[in-house]
Amino acid sequence: MREWVLVSPHRTQRPWQGQIERPMRERRPQYDPSCYLCPGNPRAGGHRNPAYAGTFVFDNDYAALVPQTPTGNLNESGLIVANSERGICRVMCFSPRHDLTISNMELDDVAGVVELWSDQYKELGSIEWINYVQIFENRGEMMGASNPHPHCQVWANATLPNYPATEQLALLDFAKEHGKCLLCEYLRLEQHGTRMVCANEFFTVIVPFWAVWPFEVIVLANEHLTALDQLDENAQRGLADILKRVTSRYDNVFSASFPYSMGFHQRPTDGTEHSEWHLHAHFFPPLLRSATIRKFMVGYEMLAGPQRDITPESAAERLRAASEQPLS
Repeated sequence: MREWVLVSPHRTQRPWQGQIERPMRERRPQYDPSCYLCPGNPRAGGHRNPAYAGTFVFDNDYAALVPQTPTGNLNESGLIVANSERGICRVMCFSPRHDLTISNMELDDVAGVVELWSDQYKELGSIEWINYVQIFENRGEMMGASNPHPHCQVWANATLPNYPATEQLALLDFAKEHGKCLLCEYLRLEQHGTRMVCANEFFTVIVPFWAVWPFEVIVLANEHLTALDQLDENAQRGLADILKRVTSRYDNVFSASFPYSMGFHQRPTDGTEHSEWHLHAHFFPPLLRSATIRKFMVGYEMLAGPQRDITPESAAERLRAASEQPLS
């Protein structure tokens, strides 16, 4: 949105002498006595997990944001500006099973995760000073996940973070100019095109035209919903189904547990209606050519602008061709 992406598909023919990642480890045990997220185990901060049987949420023992942040600000000639930021950070375990991922969890269990995401959004968003709730999952060592146990994080901010703020401006400007929702119109444009990956009654998965990462996708609500709290039980199950399908496709592209960062963008919780927002999730997976070769965001990407080596259409074609059966 509002950025150019340099697409250079001919670069996939160049010889690769860069970093080769070691193969990702598989065959984890159902329970790991050394894992600080498994049921009944002590955590690094000294607390002990309950013997949970489903999902489990707790306040992060090493939170990046805390509610008791002292008030303060800095402004030096309008050039150096800093403000204190309050927040709440939580960790949410998807399952007591250490060896699972969204792709090979049972559908009912993933639906339970979606329901808890909605509950966390509502609970944290109802706090008077919380104005945005960010739900995100880092999967795999390559994406910085410090623990392979199936889990995500929920960060609740007092202010709207940079990337959702940028999206909000684009959504607002489009609504003012056209009287329509930008993402509703985009979904209508892509729904039966070459960049669509899969869909169900409630959600559609697309490799967006502006994608930067090789197999990046956006998951769009088919109806104009602004946040997770507007999903009924059937729609929650529909989201669970589409998440299982897209993560299974990822795993089958390179026959490996596919790393990614995934997160939901949705209505801020500042008490405003925000009808311009459209519920969606982004998946940013780093793998480029194989399970051991990743896309690095360096050089031109850091200094000039985003660049990708495969077209969004070819990425969507490969994802459509991938199986939706969990990787065995």
